[in-house]
Amino acid sequence: MGEVVTRSELLRIRQELRRAGKRVVFTNGCFDILHRGHVEYLAKAKALGDILIVGLNSDDSVRRLKGPGRPIVGEEDRAVMLAALRVVDLVTLFSEETPYELIRAVVPDILVKGADWTPEEIVGRDVVEAAGGSVHTIDYLPDRSTTGIIQKIAQIALPHAVTRS
Repeated sequence: MGEVVTRSELLRIRQELRRAGKRVVFTNGCFDILHRGHVEYLAKAKALGDILIVGLNSDDSVRRLKGPGRPIVGEEDRAVMLAALRVVDLVTLFSEETPYELIRAVVPDILVKGADWTPEEIVGRDVVEAAGGSVHTIDYLPDRSTTGIIQKIAQIALPHAVTRS
């Protein structure tokens, strides 16, 4: 099982990993309602290196990105669930608009995002490539998304809510 760490703990661990010659993979996201698409994406990311670090958007950051109704699941619970996945080694929260400062501090060997991002759009690409690392995109599993889950719940719940009032 992975662990949830502060940024300062992460930076200390990163130094140890660098000395040990471990290839560090970094990805980030909201991971609001954890689903199979997330799990398969994270497994593919982990397969690219030795250690997988997940930068997790804080609740405030998710609200800025997704709107006032999100996240559905709070940051502490999201972090613990991600860390419980076998493929995830470390999880750390970030509250900035983008993970750029976190990536700049960690300088992972491999930076990963979903294939809906072009390599030119990936935040932190400049940092990773300047340090000799690489940037990868991973295809999403079709028809698996947090938005889709929310929409399905709404379709099921709203008719029942209307008939009960």
